Amino acid sequence: MLKVDHLQKSFRTAAGDVHAVVEASFMADSGQLVAIIGASGSGKSTLLSLLGLLDTPDAGSIEINGTELAQLDARGRTKYRAQRVGFIFQAFNLIPNLTALENVKLALEFSNWDKKDRGARALDMLTMVGLDEEKARRRPNRLSGGEQQRVAIARAFAAQPELILADEPTGSLDRQTGQKIVELLRSTASRENTTVLIVTHDEKVAAQADRRFEIEDGVLREID
Repeated sequence: MLKVDHLQKSFRTAAGDVHAVVEASFMADSGQLVAIIGASGSGKSTLLSLLGLLDTPDAGSIEINGTELAQLDARGRTKYRAQRVGFIFQAFNLIPNLTALENVKLALEFSNWDKKDRGARALDMLTMVGLDEEKARRRPNRLSGGEQQRVAIARAFAAQPELILADEPTGSLDRQTGQKIVELLRSTASRENTTVLIVTHDEKVAAQADRRFEIEDGVLREID
């Protein structure tokens, strides 16, 4: 379970203080797909960075399965990012000179997964997201955009993290492929019992989530 309580983040600029996240509070259960929708500059990317411990909040708490994250030291934050959270990006961020299988195995290496089990786990994850062994041996430039995003999803889930953070995961895909990717995220979240949080500007993507939130000027509210 993810629990966020009164999270705040501001930035000082030449034009004055910018309140990127204002007293954000919400909870999400394991296995749920949660969507946060907002326009550019609304604060959604800042919120994602805070949850991924890529940035530090000014106040508030972030708790996953009883562990308080916001107060971790540098070493603890690095360990958290490697072992307990997965990231999915709009641009896929696959390593071009590695095969799909090698990209997924690399995530397991960073998380200290047992070396003898990495290959089988990586192949299992690629199969689960709909890629056969032949495509698993291809490099990213020999896969379609939707297939590359499937590799990125397999990589994010491979080490069995407790939280997946997806930043506009369908933004570079056509509508039909994007729909399939969101459906895949939702089914994989349930199967792996992992909380998946998507930030998006697309209301149709958000509509498929188990829970939906809107952020505007840093203020977060749930959409019924």
